Amino acid sequence: MWLLIIPVTTASLGTWQIFRLRDKLELKLKLEAKTQALPIEMPSEVSNLDELEYRRVVLHGFFDHGIEFYIRPRQLLSGETRQRIQTSEPGAQVITPFYCRQTNSRILVNRGWVPKSRLNPQSRLEGQIEGEVTLTALIRRNENRPIFMPKNDIENNMWHYKDLEQMSSIAATEPILVDADATTTIPGGPIGGQTVVSLRNDHLQYIFTWYCLSLFTFYMWFKLRNRQVRSRARLQSVTGRT
Repeated sequence: MWLLIIPVTTASLGTWQIFRLRDKLELKLKLEAKTQALPIEMPSEVSNLDELEYRRVVLHGFFDHGIEFYIRPRQLLSGETRQRIQTSEPGAQVITPFYCRQTNSRILVNRGWVPKSRLNPQSRLEGQIEGEVTLTALIRRNENRPIFMPKNDIENNMWHYKDLEQMSSIAATEPILVDADATTTIPGGPIGGQTVVSLRNDHLQYIFTWYCLSLFTFYMWFKLRNRQVRSRARLQSVTGRT
């Protein structure tokens, strides 16, 4: 009888993963709705980045091109489908300090993608915007280091993932990051619109795994039970004859 606990438990886990999948899909739709909603003015105080992530905001201010951070290697993503475009060379996403008038502070702006050959800002001076600008961007949160990813090489300004605490400390900014959208792209400058709404979703795989385990272990329990029933029947038959 104890073997029956296993298929019941694994079936329950598979059912739980169905609810988890539903919740994840609902969250993905909400995040996509945020990215497509009309932009709002950047709040003067950004205290809840979790709630505002992927929200489109309008910023007014100017860039400080004296320092840039490079997230690499990165491939160029198309503006609408966010599919990777196979380019002839790898590239990087450029993050630049930005003085934001609404917050009266310096924040970080991911301006977008540049090819490796134009990583040096001297090779794209026409894209280094001077003076006050208005841009539309999406608020982002800090990024944890993915498993197996190398550590950031801070000395050589080679960042594999976005570490807001480190970057803001080096650039003397608030730990606030926004991704410039595609409308900010200018000739010679980084290509904006590189934001991907990404949510880990392995729930279908888990559903399949747990239900398969449930079916297999139920089959094993059924076979064992039938064997026990047949054994009792044979024993009763032998006892009856004697």
